[in-house]
Amino acid sequence: MLKKLEWKTVFKIAVGVIAVYLAVHYWPNISGVIGTVLSAATPVIVGAIIAYPLDILMSFYERHYFPKSAKPIVVKSRKAVSLIGAVITILGIISLVIGLIAPQLVTCIQMLVNEIPGAMEFVIGKLKENEFISKNLLNSLTSIDWKDRISDIMQTVTSGIGDVAGVAVSAVTSVFSVVSNIVLGVIFALYILIDKKRLGRQFKKVSMKYVPARFLGKIAHIIDVLDDCFHRFIVGQCTEAVILGVLCIIGMFILRIPYALMIGTLMGFTALIPIVGGLIGAGVGAFLILMESPVKALIFIIFVIILQQLEGNLIYPKVVGTSIGLPGIWVLAAVTVGGGVFGIFGMLIGVPIVATVYRLVREDVTNSKEVLVTDEINLSEE
Repeated sequence: MLKKLEWKTVFKIAVGVIAVYLAVHYWPNISGVIGTVLSAATPVIVGAIIAYPLDILMSFYERHYFPKSAKPIVVKSRKAVSLIGAVITILGIISLVIGLIAPQLVTCIQMLVNEIPGAMEFVIGKLKENEFISKNLLNSLTSIDWKDRISDIMQTVTSGIGDVAGVAVSAVTSVFSVVSNIVLGVIFALYILIDKKRLGRQFKKVSMKYVPARFLGKIAHIIDVLDDCFHRFIVGQCTEAVILGVLCIIGMFILRIPYALMIGTLMGFTALIPIVGGLIGAGVGAFLILMESPVKALIFIIFVIILQQLEGNLIYPKVVGTSIGLPGIWVLAAVTVGGGVFGIFGMLIGVPIVATVYRLVREDVTNSKEVLVTDEINLSEE
């Protein structure tokens, strides 16, 4: 029996070594296959991502849709009504944000475009006035045969029409691919939410069949902690964003700073990105205000600095930090590393993932301490 076990162990090690060698040697082919599979599965992945925040809203409506009623019509309609309410809520929030930001943003861009010619004339006038352009340069510009140059430019543009058309077709194809993935993702998300209980039972049955019993409890606990951290993070982050946006709008109205609704909404929307989101919104807002009044832009920057201190030291730790149980230093580390690896998406998922690891490690350390103390008590009693 011992010899068979040893041979099995050797065989497993040999198979593992061969598998690692093949994976390293044929990694370009393997990565290509993985990329193709992930690309084909993009709508499913997008659907799962969309379904998660929708499920939070759906669960909220399910808890408040006649919770004590046992009437058949209420029980049967609870899931459908809650799902419709969650979808309408998300669409309403998106429409509100676009409605508040888009019109004033278009006005700001138009004003910026109108100001560019005057600014260019002012700069050219100052250059001529201070004689920054040498006479030799002026003479060389005068001696250029502009008709020939224009003819050359036209030929270049004409010959490049094919390339431009190719770029345009590629851009349209990319946009269509993104839109189709989002539409299919929404459809998958709706199916996931409609059948979430049955999918949960199926996943549990498959896990009990193929996962060893000694690992099943630990895996279930990890999934529960991960779900709890993501749930708390999303709710806390949205709550913090709403508070920050409302405070920004109120403060800008009091200080009579222009574009209060647009910039306040933008501040709240970008605040969904941990730590740096508010700074991004503040930078865009300061630039837009600068087009109208440099003094107001300076006042806005001072106001945002004070608001950021209030948000960073009081609002964020209480609303988000406490809810996920993660110290500020680890929040900053999660945002930095996640953003460096996966960009904005990494910033969003980095905090709850680190919070999950932090909680699991803390539980493990606490349990180890409790076992150690119990052993010391037993030894002292003996």
